[in-house]
Amino acid sequence: MVRRRLATVEAGLNLHSWLATGVVVAIAAILRLLGLSGPKGKIFDETYYAKDAYGLIDKGVEWNYKDNGPSYVVHPPLGKWLIGLGEWAFGYQDAETKISVPGHLMTTAPEFGWRFSAAVAGTLSVLLLVRIGRRMFRSTALGCAAGLLLALDGFHLVLSRTALLDIFLLLFVLAAFGALVLDRDARRRRWAGALEAGLDPGAPGPAGRPAGGWRNWPWWRLVAGVLLGCACAVKWSALYFVPAFALLVIFWEVGVRRSAGVRRPWRDALLDELPWLLLAGVLMVVTYVATWSGWLLTDVGYYRDAARYPNSGLSDNPLWNLFKYHQAAFDFHKQLDDPHKYQSWPWQWLLLGRPVAFYWSGAGSCGAPTCASEILLLGTPLLWWSFLPALAGLAWLGVARRDWRAGAILLTVAAGLLPWFWFALDGRTMFSFYAAPALPFLVLSVVYVLGAIISPAGESAASAEQGYDRRLFGGVIAGAYVLLVALCFAYFYPIFVGQLLPYDGWSARMWLDGRWI
Repeated sequence: MVRRRLATVEAGLNLHSWLATGVVVAIAAILRLLGLSGPKGKIFDETYYAKDAYGLIDKGVEWNYKDNGPSYVVHPPLGKWLIGLGEWAFGYQDAETKISVPGHLMTTAPEFGWRFSAAVAGTLSVLLLVRIGRRMFRSTALGCAAGLLLALDGFHLVLSRTALLDIFLLLFVLAAFGALVLDRDARRRRWAGALEAGLDPGAPGPAGRPAGGWRNWPWWRLVAGVLLGCACAVKWSALYFVPAFALLVIFWEVGVRRSAGVRRPWRDALLDELPWLLLAGVLMVVTYVATWSGWLLTDVGYYRDAARYPNSGLSDNPLWNLFKYHQAAFDFHKQLDDPHKYQSWPWQWLLLGRPVAFYWSGAGSCGAPTCASEILLLGTPLLWWSFLPALAGLAWLGVARRDWRAGAILLTVAAGLLPWFWFALDGRTMFSFYAAPALPFLVLSVVYVLGAIISPAGESAASAEQGYDRRLFGGVIAGAYVLLVALCFAYFYPIFVGQLLPYDGWSARMWLDGRWI
C-alpha cells in the first residue's frame, strides 16, 4: 500500500512537470513559428544552405543549378538534409535559377519551407533543456526556468528562425549531453541495486561488479555516440565536445565506484568503461559516414568520380575519395582568415561585442519619416551579461560543494568556447554564432546559481518558518531575474524578427552603437 501511494504521488508530480514543460515549449514554438516566412528572400547564409538543402533533396548532393554541376561545400550534409526536409514538405523557390516546386504536404511561402526545420530544432532544444535541467537540479521549477531563459534568448531565437546550421549543432550536442546524464543515472541505479542485493565491491574480478548482460549495457551512452555523430555531421566543431563528454563518463564512473567502496575506482573504471567508450566512438563514426549516403550512393557529387577530377589523387574507392574531399575541406578551414565586417573574437562573444546583422532594410511605412527593419543575431543582453558572473559563481559553488553538476556544466562550456581562443591566435575568421552549442550550458550555469540562491546547500534549519522565509526570498529574487530577462527580450524582440520600426526606435536599441551597427 505504501509503495502504491508513493508511485501515485510520483506519477502526479511527473504529470505536473510535463504540463509545466508543455507551457514553456508552447511559448518557444509560438515565438519561433509566428511570422516565420518574413522577411522575404534568403537572408545572410541562407543563400548557401537553402540552395544546398534543395540540391540534397533533389539530387542527393549539394548542387549548383546555375552552372549545372556539383557544389563544393566545406560543411557535412546533415544540417542541410534537415533544412531540405522542410523544403520537401512545404515547397522551395529560387528566383535566380527560376526553380519553383510545391510542397509534398502543403504549399506555403518558400521561406517557411527552408526555415521550418530550424524552428523545430530550436523548439526541441528548449524541450530538452527543460527536462535535462529538471533531472540535474531535481526541480521542475528550475528546469522550466532553464527552458524559458533559452526560449527568451534573442541569439537562440534568431538561429531558430533562419536556415543556418548552428541550431542543429546546438540540438545534437545538447541531446548527447542529456543522453549521458541519463546514462549516469542508470549506471548509479545499477550499482545501488547490486549493493542492495549483497554485492561485495571489494571482491576481485566480475564478482565485485554488478551483473552484466545486454539489459545492463550502457545504452544511453551508445545513444550519445550516435548523437555526437549527428552533431559532427552538421559541423566538425562538434568534435571539441567528444573528449569532454568522454571525461565526464570516466569521472562519473569513478565517482560511483568510489561511493560504492571499490578499492581501485580509477583502474576499474578505465578497464570497465573504455571498451564501451570505444564502441560509442565507432557508432559516432558510422553515423557520421552514413549521413554522406547521398554522396556515396551517387557518382555526381564533388570529388566523387576520379574521371571528372584528374590529377586530384582520387581513385575508384568512394571512401578514399570521401577522405580526399575532407582533406580539401580541412585545408579550406585552415586558410579561412579573410576579414569580414561582422567577424568577432571569442572574448567578445559573451559580452555581445560584435553581433551579426542577418538582414537590414529601410523600406516600408512605419508612420515616421524614416524606418528600419533588422534581424540582428544578438543575445538578450541581460541574460548574456549574466553568463560571466554566473560561471564564476558556478566554479566557486562547485568547488565548495564538490558538485558534479557544476563540473559537468563548466567542462561543457569550456569545450564549446575555449578551442576558439586557440584558433584566434592564428587570426582565423570567426563569428559569434560559433558559440551556439555552448549556449544551453551557459543558461544552465545561470540556473544553477539561481538554485543556490533559492536553496543554499547546508542551510541551517533552525526553524521550518525561517527556512521557508529564506526559500521564499530566494524564489522572489530568481523570479524577478527571469521576469527582467523576459522584459529585456520583449524590448529587443523587434530586431530579432525584423519588425519595421521608426528609425529612432531602432537606434534606441543599438546600445553599443559602435559595435552593434
